[in-house]
Amino acid sequence: MKYVMLIYQGDALERQGALPEEEQKQVYADYEAINQAPGATPGPPMGLPQNATTVRVEGGKVLTTDGPVVGLKESVGGLFILEADDLDAAIEVAARVPAARYGGAVEIRPSEVYW
Repeated sequence: MKYVMLIYQGDALERQGALPEEEQKQVYADYEAINQAPGATPGPPMGLPQNATTVRVEGGKVLTTDGPVVGLKESVGGLFILEADDLDAAIEVAARVPAARYGGAVEIRPSEVYW
């Protein structure tokens, strides 16, 4: 089954930035290992949340806001697709994502087609 793995940064970037250089290198190595794992398809690199633009349509009028979705505590920092045998296998991979260890989270969604 394919799963969409959404990486929420939380305060992981700040925590990772405060790590000693060797530990920061390990964080990057951990991400690279996940990208190279069998069944993983890395998503494209994403910019920082503060550079985002959020779009809504209300009453036919397009409204834009600088930054991520208002009221969202954790911004999406990346995503990847994982082909795994089952949810337990997907959870094992999600637990290896550095953001999950440093104050963020990984949301796992089964990849489904609705149309």
